[in-house]
Amino acid sequence: MATECDCRHVNKETSPSSPRERFYRRERRSVPAARAFTRDVLADWGVRGRTDDVVLCVSELATNALVHGVPPGRGFLLRLLPCGDGVRVEVHDSGGGVPAVPLDPDGSDEGGRGLLLVSELADKWGVTERAPGKVVWFECAASAD
Repeated sequence: MATECDCRHVNKETSPSSPRERFYRRERRSVPAARAFTRDVLADWGVRGRTDDVVLCVSELATNALVHGVPPGRGFLLRLLPCGDGVRVEVHDSGGGVPAVPLDPDGSDEGGRGLLLVSELADKWGVTERAPGKVVWFECAASAD
């Protein structure tokens, strides 16, 4: 079932600190919808510190998933999990390859700067293989109210 943002709730957990996830189709409006979803979840969890960092990282990873990791007719899963004193964010897609931070971020390459932002803003980040595709994740410590 699609919502007005063309995304589907994957889980129906109601606990304030339970993991939250949504599936997004391969379309441009999925990125702002993922940002809004992230802000809503962080507010539900009472997370205030570093919200902008988390939302920016979600935006970059969602954009990367749409541009590089989601074949036509598919989508990506955004999962947010409480993690110690912060949050872990995972973007699951079905594309191949392993994303990497560019070796020459000041060079003339148009791509790769999104992961550079994630590597600078997040406390940890990485890539995990899955079949098919991969999970690109990051963690940020943040304060709660």
